[in-house]
Amino acid sequence: MAHPKHRVSKARRDKRRTHYKATPATLASCSNCGTTVKYHTVCPECGHYRGKLAIEKDVTV
Repeated sequence: MAHPKHRVSKARRDKRRTHYKATPATLASCSNCGTTVKYHTVCPECGHYRGKLAIEKDVTV
């Protein structure tokens, strides 16, 4: 296992961390109802995923 001989300076540490950044989630529109949905997830509004009903949603008015 590696053991550091010298302390890593703040500048060197921060230069290394410049590439650690959050990326925005990829969004798509639901093929059934048109709502904006995150990729690879079931639509929270209608319960469809890739054109098929995945979750039976209760309609309460």
